[in-house]
Amino acid sequence: MSPLVVGAILFGAMLVLMAIRVPIAIAMFVPGALGYIVLSGAMPLLSHLKGALYARFSVYDLSVIPLFLLMGQFATQGGLSRALFRAAAAFVGHFRGGLAMAAVLACAAFGAICGSSVATAATVAQVALPEMRKYNYSGRLSTATLAAGGTLGILIPPSVVLVVYAILTEQNIAKLFAAALLPGILAMLGYIVVIAIYCRVRPELATPSEPMPWRERFVALAGVWSIVAIFVVVFGGIYGGLFSPTEGAAVGAASTFLAALAQRELSLEGIKRSFLGTAETSAMVFMVFLGADMMNSALALTQMPMHLANWVGGLHVPPLVIVGFVLLMYVVLGCVMDELSMLLLTIPVIFPAVMALELFGLAPEMKAIWFGILVLMTVGIGLIAPPVGLNVYVVNGIARDVPMQETYKGVFPFLISDVLRLLALLAFPVLSLGLVRLWF
Repeated sequence: MSPLVVGAILFGAMLVLMAIRVPIAIAMFVPGALGYIVLSGAMPLLSHLKGALYARFSVYDLSVIPLFLLMGQFATQGGLSRALFRAAAAFVGHFRGGLAMAAVLACAAFGAICGSSVATAATVAQVALPEMRKYNYSGRLSTATLAAGGTLGILIPPSVVLVVYAILTEQNIAKLFAAALLPGILAMLGYIVVIAIYCRVRPELATPSEPMPWRERFVALAGVWSIVAIFVVVFGGIYGGLFSPTEGAAVGAASTFLAALAQRELSLEGIKRSFLGTAETSAMVFMVFLGADMMNSALALTQMPMHLANWVGGLHVPPLVIVGFVLLMYVVLGCVMDELSMLLLTIPVIFPAVMALELFGLAPEMKAIWFGILVLMTVGIGLIAPPVGLNVYVVNGIARDVPMQETYKGVFPFLISDVLRLLALLAFPVLSLGLVRLWF
């Protein structure tokens, strides 16, 4: 049996295990280990495992993941999302679809101190859904807006997905964060435009609220000063050279903790839940890391990444077409896999092939950063696309009275916005690389 055939069997076995609900880390680790034994033997596998665990988890940059997760937990438990939604609703809530727009703005602001899509969707939904129901917003519009808005949790820095990509491809985390900032803002504006058009075509879906007096608007705006300060301190410090992204994550977690205490909503029980939630999510992420490392080690023995890179390099088609097909593959995979598993499994195989392409004359580092932003945007599509849009399931778990198919119907206009933004980023790399070149 040739190594390439073994590689194909391993990949198929992994997908079967995922389909029967085996935990993703195990679904990747077991076929990977068995494939390693077939290709090299049991003793080489034990020798590999002896150093693989330490080699993976001793990476200093990995500490940024639990720190940003803790930052998001403190923001969630401290009620900061409520202040964000209240401030956004004060200024745009009186427009048709204004509360849905406010939810998107709150998701974007919360994502700037969270880094998790699911946490952003779930937290803002708990605050925004009751308000939208109060003004007779349709369940379709409300849940679709929150599911799509939740993706801003990873599209706007800090992003756990970008941190993982940076570690896998050995890129600068701060530069990736800078590259994601403008595309993340474009995503937010695109969603707001979708809501405005949607509510103009179907005005019965959303009833405007009464305009709020200007004094009350400024009082609501004053309630989010701490969140603005956290964002400025963390990212100003990172890009000002005061501290590294890992140190910035630590500063952000400590600052968010203090801001949550100032809100007087963070109880001792909430602090416990914050640390427990961070530990559980971090453990899940690191276990997926371990499973993906095992699978990728077995695939490396099959020389599949090298064969793929050579095959791609020999294709007589424009490089942008190849990148487009890669992104399409990510959209399909995103419909059945979570974003971290997808990245950890595919980046070691796909990345060398993409780096071998000639794309706009970009230097290798710029090419890696640009591709990372494209992957990030594609992952965002997978979070709301059927049949397994994770954000849709999260929001529907809160709005149990709204049928799942209604949310998916409402999500399609947002998916159109996502695709248009992805095409723009694919055609114009300056949209993601402009700030990197300006700041670095």
